[in-house]
Formats: sequence, C-alpha cells, structure tokens
Amino acid sequence: SELIRGFLLSGMPCPSSCPPGLLALMAPGLALMATFSLPSQAGDRRTLPVEKPSGVKGRTLILLDVNTKSPVRIISENFLSLQLDPSIIHDGWLDFLSSRRLVTLARGLAPAFLRFAGKRTDFLQFHNVKNPAKSRGGPGPDYYLKNYEDDIVRSDIALDKQKGCKIAQHPDIMLELQREKAAQMHLVLLKEQFSNTYSNLTLTARSLDKLYNFADCSGLHLIFALNALRRNPNNSWNSSNALSLLKYSASKKYNISWELGNEPNNYRTLIGRSVNGSQLGKDYIQLRSLLQLIRTYSKANLYGPNIGRPRKNVIALLEGFMKVAGSTVDAVTWQHYYIDGRVSKVTDFLKTRLLDTLSDQIRKIQKVVNTYTPGKKIWLEGVGVTSSGGMNNLSDSYAAGFLWLNTLGLLANQGIDVVVRHSFLDHGHNHLVDQNFNPLP
Repeated sequence: SELIRGFLLSGMPCPSSCPPGLLALMAPGLALMATFSLPSQAGDRRTLPVEKPSGVKGRTLILLDVNTKSPVRIISENFLSLQLDPSIIHDGWLDFLSSRRLVTLARGLAPAFLRFAGKRTDFLQFHNVKNPAKSRGGPGPDYYLKNYEDDIVRSDIALDKQKGCKIAQHPDIMLELQREKAAQMHLVLLKEQFSNTYSNLTLTARSLDKLYNFADCSGLHLIFALNALRRNPNNSWNSSNALSLLKYSASKKYNISWELGNEPNNYRTLIGRSVNGSQLGKDYIQLRSLLQLIRTYSKANLYGPNIGRPRKNVIALLEGFMKVAGSTVDAVTWQHYYIDGRVSKVTDFLKTRLLDTLSDQIRKIQKVVNTYTPGKKIWLEGVGVTSSGGMNNLSDSYAAGFLWLNTLGLLANQGIDVVVRHSFLDHGHNHLVDQNFNPLP
C-alpha cells in the first residue's frame, strides 16, 4: 500500500526516538501493519502460524522488519504542524489559550509550526491598544467584553514562570460561560460562512500577546498570515496596518514567520475583487521589503501564496506568482480538503478515489514550482478531511483516520516538507481538541 509505504519510509527514525506527537499519529499505521504487506524494499517479511481457539477462524500474523537505514525522504522536524483560525477572536476562545491543559496538549505535538490563518485572515485588523473599551471612554459592547476578559486574567492564578509563560487554571464556571458564548457566536459564524459575507475582526495588542504566549509556551513557532485584502485604488497591497502589527511584534521581540493572505484565488467570491498572480507576487516582494526594514524580522521566513486546490485558474495564479516572487518565499504553500463537508457520509472516508486526489494535486504543484524555482520547498498548509467546517461525528472521529494517515504517508513519500493540520481548536468539526479541552480521535 502506498499509504503505509510512504508513512513508514518517510525518513523518520525508529519509534523510540520519535517525538510524542508523531508517535501518537503513527499508532493507527502501526496497528495496520499486521494487515498490510510492504514491498521488498521495506525489509523482510515473515509469515508465522497463529494458534487459534476452537471455533475461531484461522488468521495469519505478518511480522515486518522495516529498514530505516536508507530513507526515501528526509522531512522537516516540524512535518506535523497545526493551524488556528482567526474565528477564535470572534467566539472568545483566544482568551483561554493560556489554559494549562491546552498548553500541555500542544506541547505534546512540538516541535511544530502554529499557523494563525483561515478564511477570516483577510478581514483581520490590528489595533495597537491594550483596552479598546477604555480608549472610547465609556460603556458599550466592548466594555462588557473587557470585564469578561478581566475575570479571565484574574483567574490566571497558577503561573508557569518557566520562560515567562503565563499558564492558567480557569475555574469550571468560567469555561461553562465561555462554551455558552461560543455556541451563540457559532451561529453567527455559520451564517457568515453560508452567506459568504464576513465581518471585520479586530486583533488588539493584548490578543496578539495571548496568541504568542500560547505558541511560545507550547514550543510551537508562530506563522502569522497578514490581511491581503487591504487594497489601494490601483489594487496594490496597502501595508499600513501590517506595518503597525510588525512594529508592535518587533518591540516585543516576538519570533514570528509571516504570510500574506489566505486562498487568494477566492478573493473575487469574497469581496468581488480579484488579485492575479503577478500582483500577488509584487505584494509579497513589498512585504519582504518591509521585513528587511525591521531589524527583528530582516531574516524572518516568508511563506506563500497559500492557494486552494490546483484547478486550472489556481494553477494560472500560481504560475504568475512564481514568475514574480518565487525566489522571495521560503516555501510554496497550498491547501487541500478531501470532501465537501456539507454532503459527506461515513462511506466517503473509505473511497480510494479520494485518496488518489491528493497525489494528483501534489504533481500539479510540483510541476509549476520546479519550473520556476527548482528545489524550492513545498508545504501543504491548511489540510483537513472535509471543507466547510467538517461534519460532526465524522471528520472529528476515527472514521477520518484513514484519510489522515494516507495524507501523512503520501506527503512524506512525495517530499512535501510540512503539513499543517486544520485546526487545533474550535473550528467546525475538523479540530483536534474539543471545547472541554479533550483530545479528539
């Protein structure tokens, strides 16, 4: 099976030296080894008889001796990485990223990248104020939110001083109130998603501090995607708000890598204004120039263009981008979702034609990248079993494990350097941790 061969021969050393997060994700594959057989390059295969109790149909145990001395590919130590959607600003979960339990779970997946991006990336506005309510001088909707946030801060009674981390043990009543708030906001977010009209999000300096604290304390490297839909009349990128965010992050000496935008091929659908690959490439060159002007980020990594599935129009956008800015980015990124989350059913997760779609997309992306920048690293950013937020009790269950295992093995075998799982917490039903902070299958 291509699935198992790619995963086991991806260049990872023996399980005893693997990071805990990877071992957890390897478990389904190791369990399947008793069923799947590998070609001769994987090592010796021996078939042993198994004693069977009376009345039980006979079975054969296959022992595999996997050769790890000659890897097919060497992948990044951050191969398995995570994503957080900016919607956590809307529904309030950002304020709970200091939870000791969340940080502990995330630490188990380190080292990894934490990509802060999603559909609402291009509606994100940064405001360098600590307290928006007080800056307006009186009560209002944000005033009550501020009091709610103050309660959260006061509950940070157990601080982990290691590396200056702020880690909290939030009272159960506060988590219950947050779940109620998130449930109400979830309806708003769903309405935005299905109407394809998104409201602006405000990221304050205080919120950015919380986001970075979570990443840093968890041993994750933050990748922040800047808003690419702030445009000048001539359709060039307006970098003023991004510059404000960069300067604030630099003043705090935050170690961050950067991106610009999310799925630029969908901009016409989102706002009725498209951005072609050539213009997007110029925007990335502009961002690279900004980073070089700020000492803290003069050598920071820049990734992009984070396109969607490589259909004909998307390939054209990628080609235009690579011609102009292929040498500007440190890795070329794209997204992949196997199934439309609104129509998926459990049998969809076992269809081999779905497994084959990813392989075809990898070839298309590699062909364009190698044409313009041979050897450039390629990442799969924003990958999930289903799109549209996923399906409850399907995309967040063991049923999705086969597609996920196939994704890991295929990407490793084909030389894709990093895969970013969407999402760590609270985005539809593709997430890894539920609202009780319990890990999902």
